Amino acid sequence: MSLLLQYAVIAVAVLMAALFVWRTRLPRSWRATRIAIAIPMLREGRPGWMQSLGRRIAPSSALASGECGGCSGCG
Repeated sequence: MSLLLQYAVIAVAVLMAALFVWRTRLPRSWRATRIAIAIPMLREGRPGWMQSLGRRIAPSSALASGECGGCSGCG
């Protein structure tokens, strides 16, 4: 049982590290994946809990925040 727990902890750590690298090194792909997951959850007729989860997963709009995304090319 202890060995199984060790493997589970290592698997979670590796998964978290992979997600962190994906989010920081490939932001467009990360954003596109979040959109692809959230859109079906936000359709009409879905349960309320699923729509709220979809809103949490969906990335915020870059246009609504007033910031362009952090390239520091504007000024």
